[in-house]
Amino acid sequence: MMSMSSFRGYGKVEAAAKQARLEASWKTRKRVTVISISTIILVCVIVAAVLGTSQSSGGNSKRVGANSQFHSTVKAVCDITLYPSTCFDSLAPLAKSKDMQLEEVFKLATQVAKTELQRASQFFSEHSSFKGIIADIMTEVALEDCHQLLSLALDHLNSTLSSSSGTTSFSLLEAADDLKTWLCSAGTYLETCKDGFENANPTLKTNIVNWLKNSTELTSNSLAIISWISKVQSSLKLRRLMSFSEHHQVPEWLSPRDRQLLQSSDHLKKKAQIVVVKDGSGQYRNITAALKDVPDKSGKRFVIYVKEGIYYENVRVDKTKWNFVMIGDGMNATIVSGRLNFVDGTPTYSKATFAVFGKGFIARDMGFQNTAGAIKHQAVALMSNSDQSVFYRCFIDAFQDTLYAHANRQFYRECNITGTVDFIFGNSAVVLQNCNILPRVPLPGQKNTITAQGKFDPNQNSGISIQNCTISPYGDLSSVQTYLGRPWKNHSTTLYVGNLMGSFIDPSGWLPWTGTSAPDTIFYSEFQNYGPGSLTKDRVKWQGVKNITRKQASKFTVSSFIQGNRWISAAGVPYKSGL
Repeated sequence: MMSMSSFRGYGKVEAAAKQARLEASWKTRKRVTVISISTIILVCVIVAAVLGTSQSSGGNSKRVGANSQFHSTVKAVCDITLYPSTCFDSLAPLAKSKDMQLEEVFKLATQVAKTELQRASQFFSEHSSFKGIIADIMTEVALEDCHQLLSLALDHLNSTLSSSSGTTSFSLLEAADDLKTWLCSAGTYLETCKDGFENANPTLKTNIVNWLKNSTELTSNSLAIISWISKVQSSLKLRRLMSFSEHHQVPEWLSPRDRQLLQSSDHLKKKAQIVVVKDGSGQYRNITAALKDVPDKSGKRFVIYVKEGIYYENVRVDKTKWNFVMIGDGMNATIVSGRLNFVDGTPTYSKATFAVFGKGFIARDMGFQNTAGAIKHQAVALMSNSDQSVFYRCFIDAFQDTLYAHANRQFYRECNITGTVDFIFGNSAVVLQNCNILPRVPLPGQKNTITAQGKFDPNQNSGISIQNCTISPYGDLSSVQTYLGRPWKNHSTTLYVGNLMGSFIDPSGWLPWTGTSAPDTIFYSEFQNYGPGSLTKDRVKWQGVKNITRKQASKFTVSSFIQGNRWISAAGVPYKSGL
């Protein structure tokens, strides 16, 4: 049997040591914050800021007092972040008004994070010559990945500023779910950039980490502040009538009748603007060429129908392709196939057979596969960065790292997903519902782990929620240990609710990333699962493995966790809103 050190060898990047140190200080600060801020700041400062009760004053001495009071407010806000010194040092010099409310502090914090990220991005631009002197192809690709990842992070910070700028009719509190999602994703992109250099030249790796340090901390601070504002809102019993996501205009179809007919694949195919056929009888022979005709940033659905066949290509749906639908002739009939992999020199982020970035993406009746095989280790079949993306009746087929649910909000319904090591992974907020999850035979000595969730910041609203699925073997696993997951990062969050679990699931349930235990800060739980593999009496006794109530489990449903009622319904896909 392979040793644990060997097992780590085919795993992902271990969380940075600095994060572990931050956890200890964060626990102490959190305890202090709960006491001090709840009793003093929450009453004296937050009520005044949120409800706008700060008083005006005149005279030089009063202005000095007001500025001092504002600096105290900034310090109180910064004390709830993971990086309070960075927060205060960046905000205090910019404070020009004693009347700034918490919402304005948040916007200022996000603007500071954006400015710093632009500076870091410029570093990559100016040091593009690194590519010419680095012999390692994987490091060259990682540098290019960072260019793209920082661009995505800037997009999300811009979206955050735009939605909190006062140009819309919705308050910051109404937009909180979206803002937290975008800031969580921005932080994820920065973390992924750094992860790409784990095995790079130590000097280059150190330079990358140092140049992203301020951006990482400032983005995390913005996330902490908006998360705190949301909690304050609840404490003050201010009630949002509906989430900001519900206000978003859903993509348009041709008529109300069309929306009702979306569950009919034949109807959807007839509405397709582009047809792709391998034999040349459609407008295009391959998907990549067809994507050039998909309009940018469309407010209406645009449909591509990909007819039966195996399409050997690596497809990328760019971030400008909004509300795009791809429909095939069935998960086993229309297949996109590739074989990029880690062993042959491609970083995890770049190896997906099918990668989607544009928001509002829908895939139906499609297959996505990576045929590199177990021997090539990490080989991604599907990666989604698309916010409010939906995958319905899709086959996602590979071995290690099959489905990379990288960032933002995602929903999978009635999909078949195969794999071995960490084959559902990433740091999105994702719900998989009524799917078949199919662990398969790994390399000799390997252990199967279904999930590897990547939440690294306690304020992130990400996690994996597996609901009403069937978990069964895809081959003979009688001699293979198979686990529900292992914690990729220190706040890894995974929940199994109402699933049928086969007897092949190891009785201990969860596997450590390293050593014999897991960080206390993870959140793993099982609720109302059934079948021989669902028995929990012999599960690991980690502090982060929780027994939860129905009310707690309901926080990981479609309606609560990904705020999906409206956008999933608009996609014409069946779903269950709650438990």
